[in-house]
This record gives sequence, structure tokens and C-alpha cells, in this order.
Amino acid sequence: MEEKRVTWAELYFDLVFVFAVTQVSGLLHHHHDWAGCGRALVAFVPVYWCWVGTTVQANIRDVDNPRDRIGIFAVGLCGLFTALALPGAYGSRGVLFGAAYWAARLVLVGLLAGRIRRIWFGPYGVAAFVTGPLLLVGGLVDGPGRELLWAVAAVTDLAAPLVFRRHLAEVAYHPGHLPERFGLFLLVALGESIVGIGAPVAAAPLHPGRLASVAVAFVISCALWWQYFGYASDAMRHAMETAASRRDLMRQVFSYGHLALIAGVITVAVGFAETVARPGQSLGGGALGLLYGGSALYLVTFAYTRRMMFGLLSPTRLTAAAAVLALLALLLLTPLHRLPALAVLGLLAAVLVGLNGWEARRVRGARRAERTVGATV
Repeated sequence: MEEKRVTWAELYFDLVFVFAVTQVSGLLHHHHDWAGCGRALVAFVPVYWCWVGTTVQANIRDVDNPRDRIGIFAVGLCGLFTALALPGAYGSRGVLFGAAYWAARLVLVGLLAGRIRRIWFGPYGVAAFVTGPLLLVGGLVDGPGRELLWAVAAVTDLAAPLVFRRHLAEVAYHPGHLPERFGLFLLVALGESIVGIGAPVAAAPLHPGRLASVAVAFVISCALWWQYFGYASDAMRHAMETAASRRDLMRQVFSYGHLALIAGVITVAVGFAETVARPGQSLGGGALGLLYGGSALYLVTFAYTRRMMFGLLSPTRLTAAAAVLALLALLLLTPLHRLPALAVLGLLAAVLVGLNGWEARRVRGARRAERTVGATV
């Protein structure tokens, strides 16, 4: 199969989701208790699933032509309306949120109709004719009814690839394109972490403490980048190229795994926004949970993706995740909760940088062992 590259239209389309991720972060910033995190996740799933649907459509077909570019831009416009609705999604903009998502899914079904056999009987059909209407009806209902309908819609969207996995076995995925596309979305989320670091400080008086907190938070962002692009992205590409079932790998590692990875990064980004501008103050449980909980989710997800790709555990990342959660418990339940924000950031940076250093050492050791075996053959 000829290698497929990301098109300029797809990259332009991604700019809409830069804005959408910022809006999701804003939703979580204003309400980051457990209920707020749940509402933000339920609102993020349709945004993410719309992007996934467009990416898969671009993967399995040649979209570098006027018709499909216009289709991608139409989905992008719907995504822009969805993003505009996010700040008031649980208020006065619920109908706009649901209608925009439904319109995007109908456009995608229209683009694929006649080109993929039984397109109506699969995840695209479910999104267009089940979850889209559910989101719109939810937008017409106030209070807990909206949250319930939207939660059902999110679960339905996420379950569709699993329910229709036999139908998806007929789809021929291009192995190089998908890792590149999902890596780009993760990069968008990491870009939000930079916004979370810089935006709260840019309009405030600058002093050494704030500059130090910016530097340490940036080290954390770099460490999160390194975990993915330094170690995981090539492994994901290799797994996709060699997998016996690309359908299963697409669902497990990319559709589901990257949802958790991106959610973890967005959570950390909101934690930065709550932290870097006040380096000398102690943090509340919400900010601590965002920073440390998001980092732990990110690391645990790598253990999950490694298990799905190669059937192997990832003891280093699981150990690091356990260390992060142990630190979170200490910071919440002991006098350490009085530590200033800068120290809290420093502890997290130390764990993540230490993990990357250990991973680098392990990789160097494996390469030396390979060279030794090669020299003796």
C-alpha cells in the first residue's frame, strides 16, 4: 500500500480544534470538581469523535480533491460552531452544540455514502442517526436531563466501533497516516499546556517566582511531549504497520487510547492555569488534582497502549504513575498541603524528568545489547 501523507486541508481543519480544545479547557477551568470534570469530558467526546471521524475518512480515501476539501471544511465549520457553543453548552447554547455536531456527522456520512459499503450500518451511521439527534434533544432539555442524554450519546459514540468491529474489518487503513494524525492532535493539546503556562502570567507583574514557575511548568510540558514523541510515537507507527488486525489497533490505541492521553494533557494544562501565577501560595485540592491526576492518567494510558500493541506491561510508567498518585495523596492528606505552588510543580517535574531519564537509559541499554548480539552472529 502506497504511503499516505497528511494533506494541507487536514492541517487547516486542525486549526478549528485548536480553538475547540481551548474552549474545553475553559469549561474545565470554571468547574473542576468531579462533576465539572465529568461534564467537560461529556462535552469533549463529541468534539474529539468528530475529529476522529474526519481523520478516518481522510485515511481510507483520497481527500486531496475539491469535493472532499469542501467537505472537510464544512465539517470544520460545524466544529467551529460546536466550539463556540462549549462555554454555554450546559446553558443557553446547548441546542447549538447538539445541532452543530449532528450537522458534522451528516456531512461525513454524505461524503462516504456510495463509497463504503453499508456506511449506514456502523459508527458513522450511529453518530449521524443516533448520537447526533440525542445531542440535539439534550440541548432542548434543561438541567440533569441534558447531562444524562449527552452522557448516553457519548457512551454510544464510544461503543459503536466495538459493537460494529466485524463491519470495520472490511476497512483498509493506511498505517502511516493515522499515527501522524493522532500525534498532531496530541500536539494541539500540548499547545494548550503552553497557553495554560503563559496566559495567566502574561498580564501579571513578572518577578523571579513567577518566572521560575513558568520554567518548571514548561519542563513538565516538555517531559509530557518526550514521553510520547520520544518513545511512543514510533512504536505506535510500527505496531500499526505490523498489526494482524489494524481495525482493533485503531480502536484500542488510537480512538480510545488517545482520548485518554489528550484528556490527561488538557487536565494538566488547566492545572497550569490555576498554578503558575501564584508560585508562593499553597494550592487547593482542585488544582492539585488537575496537575497530578492528569499526569497520572497520561502515564497509565501509555501502559494501556503498550499492552494493546505488544501484549507487554510498562513497569516504568506504571511506577511513575503510582509515584505521582502517592505524592498527590501526601499533598492532600498531610501537612505537605502547605507547600507553595512552585514546590508542587517541582516535585511533579522531578518525577517526569526522572522517568524520561530512566527510559533513555533503558533504550540505550537495549541498543547496546542489540549491537553486541549483532557483532557475535
